[in-house]
Amino acid sequence: MSVLYLVRHGQAGTREDYDALSDLGRRQARLLGEYFGAQGIRFAAAYSGTLARQRSTAEEVMCAMDHAPPMTLDPGWNEFDLSGVFREMAPLLAAEDETFRNGYEEMQLALSVNRGVHDAPVHRRWNDCDKQVVSAWIEGRYPYSGESWEVFERRIDSALARAVESRDGDAIVFTSATPIGVCAAQTLEIADGRAMRLAAVLWNCSISTLRVRPNDIRLFSFNTTPHLNEASLRTFR
Repeated sequence: MSVLYLVRHGQAGTREDYDALSDLGRRQARLLGEYFGAQGIRFAAAYSGTLARQRSTAEEVMCAMDHAPPMTLDPGWNEFDLSGVFREMAPLLAAEDETFRNGYEEMQLALSVNRGVHDAPVHRRWNDCDKQVVSAWIEGRYPYSGESWEVFERRIDSALARAVESRDGDAIVFTSATPIGVCAAQTLEIADGRAMRLAAVLWNCSISTLRVRPNDIRLFSFNTTPHLNEASLRTFR
């Protein structure tokens, strides 16, 4: 038996520069690396998506450990393109739903007023517009030129298979919330958009683990943060 550690990236930047770690996000990742070292946890292999926030989290964690294996970059672990989904879905939702349109306009105003304001709620909370846009994408409510939810799920399934095949010892993956939600859902035999409910509760820089045996992958732990022992260190976005 071996264990696959799935790590969500640390706190990211503001909405206009989300694919970067905040100062707090870097601290969260360093604390995780120190925790692994203190616990004597070693990895036979390490993987990361290619997004900047995922790679930066991996670098901070690995630098804080006494022993770090070579890093394999795998774009299969990348998060879905929320900006692209918003760009195509939001105008369609606004055209047919006045409530959404009003909320979206309020969100755009808040973004304009709080550009670069790190702790502004618009940057740190998953709001109703986010939920409605992502739901429309998952349900395939409108045509979309990018990756569909079904294609995204298959991509994550393939990345997971690559990470667990022909390997001895524990491994670590640095990724994002939705890929971890999809992996957890797969082990629980949940094959629909409810994986997003699992993704929505993940702390930044949290650890979820999968127990890997031949022909059997099971959820072993989910969304743990033993390295973040102060409330101010625990963030969702």
